[in-house]
Amino acid sequence: MNFNRITFLASDSPAARRALKTLAKRYGNATVDTADVIVALGGDGLMLEALHACTKSGLPVYGMNRGSVGFLMNNYHEAELPERIAAAEQTLIRPLRMITKTPDGKKHERTAFNEVSLLRQRSQAAKLKITIDGKPRLDEMICDGLIVATPVGSTAYNLSAHGPILPIGSPLLALTPLSVFRPRRWRGAILAKGVNVRIDVLEHDKRPVAAVADHEEVRNILSVEITEDKKRGVRMMFDPDHSLAERVLSEQFKI
Repeated sequence: MNFNRITFLASDSPAARRALKTLAKRYGNATVDTADVIVALGGDGLMLEALHACTKSGLPVYGMNRGSVGFLMNNYHEAELPERIAAAEQTLIRPLRMITKTPDGKKHERTAFNEVSLLRQRSQAAKLKITIDGKPRLDEMICDGLIVATPVGSTAYNLSAHGPILPIGSPLLALTPLSVFRPRRWRGAILAKGVNVRIDVLEHDKRPVAAVADHEEVRNILSVEITEDKKRGVRMMFDPDHSLAERVLSEQFKI
């Protein structure tokens, strides 16, 4: 397949804006409805924005690092871009579906490619109940919060919280607590992707909790249900010598 019609998406960083100007002049800048591919210029934050945008368009995303970390991005090169994209390996990424319930009785649905995070909103620790596929697993956990991470997100916030790195393509999720107080020895769990994770907030008036799907937040929740969204998926593209699977594997051997 040819990838000559490119839509460029850039972050607000000076380096990304300069790259956008240079590449658009060289290759043109197609509209989303006529494009073959989206090229994201920035860091991992911009890549997440691009993934969310592409759930509607269905276009694959090829990222080039013009940000800081750029774990989800390819190296930046201006030459022969359509050829590089055509030779890239594709990885289908399915997001998580987060449905929260708030005290007003409303439900709020959000999508997360990296993780769903539950975070305490005040100085007091959160009290959470964890249920997996309808079966209670922890009746009460006192903590700062909890993360449910995908393999893509396992190297992000989840890794900073000492959660496990999951191989790309593995049918797994990481359930990682944040500063857990009780039960003291619980360090989280690895779950099958197809499970339904339900988290109830105990004493929600006294200990309010927010739920965050990637960058979208819902505050003062009563409960949240998290499942894999099997109806949506975005293709991420990586250079053959720098695939996402290789990066995730290499990350586990860094000292």
